[in-house]
Amino acid sequence: MKGAGNFPGMIIRRGLAAVAAALIVAITASAQTSASWTAGCAGVSANTAGNVTWTPQLCQEFSATTAGPPDSTPWSVWSFDTGNSGFGNNEAETYCGPPNYPGNPAGCPTTFNPATANSYLDGKGHLVIQIVNADGTWYSARMKTQNTQAFQYGRIEASAELPDLSSPGLWPAFWWLGTDISSVSWPACGESDIMEAWADSTTCGPPAGNTTNHSTIHYGPSSADAMSNGGTFTFPAGEQMNTAFYAYGVIWSANMLQYYINPPTPSSAATSDIQPFFIVTASDVKSGASWPFDIVNTTTGPVFLLLNVAVGGTCGGTLPSGAGPYQMLVDYIREYSPSAISAPGMGNPPPITVTAGATAGNTSTFTPSPAPDTGYVYFSCDTTAPQASCSIKTNDPLDQYVVNSSASPAETVTVSVATTSNAVLPPSFFGRKNAPPFFMITDVGIALLLGAAAYKKFRRRRTAAAAVGFAGVTLLAVLMISCGGGGGSAGGNNNGGGNSGGTPAGNYTVSVYAFTESNTSNGANAHADAKVSIPLTVQ
Repeated sequence: MKGAGNFPGMIIRRGLAAVAAALIVAITASAQTSASWTAGCAGVSANTAGNVTWTPQLCQEFSATTAGPPDSTPWSVWSFDTGNSGFGNNEAETYCGPPNYPGNPAGCPTTFNPATANSYLDGKGHLVIQIVNADGTWYSARMKTQNTQAFQYGRIEASAELPDLSSPGLWPAFWWLGTDISSVSWPACGESDIMEAWADSTTCGPPAGNTTNHSTIHYGPSSADAMSNGGTFTFPAGEQMNTAFYAYGVIWSANMLQYYINPPTPSSAATSDIQPFFIVTASDVKSGASWPFDIVNTTTGPVFLLLNVAVGGTCGGTLPSGAGPYQMLVDYIREYSPSAISAPGMGNPPPITVTAGATAGNTSTFTPSPAPDTGYVYFSCDTTAPQASCSIKTNDPLDQYVVNSSASPAETVTVSVATTSNAVLPPSFFGRKNAPPFFMITDVGIALLLGAAAYKKFRRRRTAAAAVGFAGVTLLAVLMISCGGGGGSAGGNNNGGGNSGGTPAGNYTVSVYAFTESNTSNGANAHADAKVSIPLTVQ
């Protein structure tokens, strides 16, 4: 995988706010927008994966029977990025909206024609994003639901057949951004790339062509500190993204994202097979950043979706050698919600007894019992012990913070506690704080001996220097008696002898929390589906 600063989409978003501000888009009210998406689920059946039933909530089926621009009232569902700014990635394309879309650059089609349109419904049940070279300029489309429809939690999925990526130049993607991008900017708003593919970019990843999908999240406090976690899916021998429709999806729940790819089932199918290839959780976020995907906004939802095909640039690489047109076909986009999943059983984990600071004997392993075939469960923990922390490690092969409810044998959870040593430190000479009485008395005795010696010299010579020395040593002794004494206190801040400020001996608890795929909270431990407390004794 490439460095965090070079992941696909890393630099794309820097110009997004300026581009969005330049658009003057006529849209309907959000209530009308939601109705438009919800109405599109008519005829789309719920399906099951294991013992979870997924019910469609929002759908775009692209089922028009005649060719035309996206949707009969396109701007009530979709908005479009327009222009040729390069979008921070040195991309070569000019993005166009439908004919006469506000903000369309010169050169974008002004009348609808399937041969020149960059986004249209083909009348055969598909949305088409078409890349066309006209007089040396590459035209494409970047569609989004920004300001029209936001999404939060559930299963988000698009069925698509990608353009041919056997040679370089094209960079198709299905992804989302946080709706707060205009206020917190990228990447703090959070980005999830559900589907990204390219031919031969050495910046974004190894040669992939038509057989490798990349799924990535981007986050961090600023573009300079952008961070990423990603996974790849390689298609089985004989299967390619450009020869058939595949469902590219993510299951999004509190603290967890699960990415998967399936051959799409017909809308009337009763079952589906969801096997994640990449799981990322709130505990996987790198130091210095926070998980951006549990922000619950009950008014608009936290993310909007995007579909686009870029040309050239960071991940597209060398421009296409042919003149096109090239097409990405989309069969549908859907958001499903899961049926309620029962709280997992947490068992009776063994207690932990540990000497403060020890790195052995500080774990407890147990086998939870999630409801069978209900997907993955995320685990987190906390502890009441001062100057201590806890961590989770499972034996799941995809992510160390999750357990697969379908695994056989059942997967385990190991909780580790890290405590801080509270041993008494060796004595120092002077300046000791919170020292045990023995060491304080020793220091005072030394000071008094020095004072006596100074006094003897003072009486013998009665010089000004001796007087100053006597006064100084005596003052030092007094200060040590008043400020330096006192026994060490557990958990205190120490400079020198006494308690080190570690984890005090005592009885505490470590709590383990479980979150299922149906958890739609803000991810706080207080909202977990299940909890178990483990007794912790620190010696």
